[in-house]
Amino acid sequence: MTEGDEGFSTGPGSPPEPAHPQPIPSFPQEDDVTDAVEPTTADPGSGTVSRETGEPVSRETGLSVRTAADLADYHSPLAGEDQPTPLAAAAHQSVMIRSGLTGQPVPRPHATRVFVVANQKGGVGKTTSTVNVAAALSQLGQRVLVIDLDPQGNASTALNVEHHRGVRSTYDVLVDDTPLADVVQTCPDADGLYVVPATIDLAGAEIELVSVVAREGRLKKAIDAHPRVGTAAECGEDRYDYVIIDCPPSLGLLTLNALVAGAEMLIPIQAEYYALEGLGQLLSTVDMVRAHLNPDLAVSTILLTMYDARTRLAAGVAAEVREHFGDQVLRTAIPRSVRVSEAPSYGQTVITYDPGSPGALSYLEAAREIATRGSSMQP
Repeated sequence: MTEGDEGFSTGPGSPPEPAHPQPIPSFPQEDDVTDAVEPTTADPGSGTVSRETGEPVSRETGLSVRTAADLADYHSPLAGEDQPTPLAAAAHQSVMIRSGLTGQPVPRPHATRVFVVANQKGGVGKTTSTVNVAAALSQLGQRVLVIDLDPQGNASTALNVEHHRGVRSTYDVLVDDTPLADVVQTCPDADGLYVVPATIDLAGAEIELVSVVAREGRLKKAIDAHPRVGTAAECGEDRYDYVIIDCPPSLGLLTLNALVAGAEMLIPIQAEYYALEGLGQLLSTVDMVRAHLNPDLAVSTILLTMYDARTRLAAGVAAEVREHFGDQVLRTAIPRSVRVSEAPSYGQTVITYDPGSPGALSYLEAAREIATRGSSMQP
């Protein structure tokens, strides 16, 4: 043996190398990454999976968090009589989605449900969640109206409607009392999806509304006056099933108008601790609105976004949110996805841009869960 050979397994007198190479860990072995025991059905190697349900499970908390791997609330038969594995079922669902099939349609609500999507922290997925949940609901057979209340107009961009200066928008509704029906545009990429766009003029609306009487209730007045908002008996089959309002990342007069107009609130929460810091301030504002302006407002839905099942941080945030809010948190979490971020650059939602991607499947599941929860609460 030459000098230095004793440090190698191939040196004289050492046992032979194994016939098959040892598996290489898929992810860096860092303190903030959980050990991959079994792959999830949507993202191989993305974390621990329940042997009974096939759902990702946090190693610290034992709580199930659904992402794109989970299927809709129907069971499609595959070849033979054996129960399909979660991976096979997810693949089957992906093929169906790419073929334009979504399984069993969700029930329409007996009256229009008005959602406010708000969180004063930027970058948590408010607009992304608004447009993708709306597109997913329309794909599930619902009639959806999206009201863009953010002067940046990102929701209008993602839904591919005109929102340049001079186009009638939410500014005209709030400031000039233009009927909401006169500013609605049809989304060209989704049947049953309609949009009230936002232009840059909306940035000055808060200043112009300061001296207006009952300024915080102008959006509610406009929504209530729309002939397609109401119960089935009042509006018939052409009614809007959902009105979803996308708010700016602030707690100003525009967001206040949305909180007064809505009956339900959807709060997207990024799976990071910074996203939790401002949540208390938002809930305090909701309590004030409920006490003085809109007693019917309820935080009905909380959606975890940008969820990375590999990290202990995401699992910890999810556990804390679920412990505090309980059943208000959707079981479906939205994973980090490049496709979700790419879609707006093509003037589309991820539902139409890449319907079989993990992000699209997750938003479809979230929309189905929202619709199913709503139907279970109806008389």
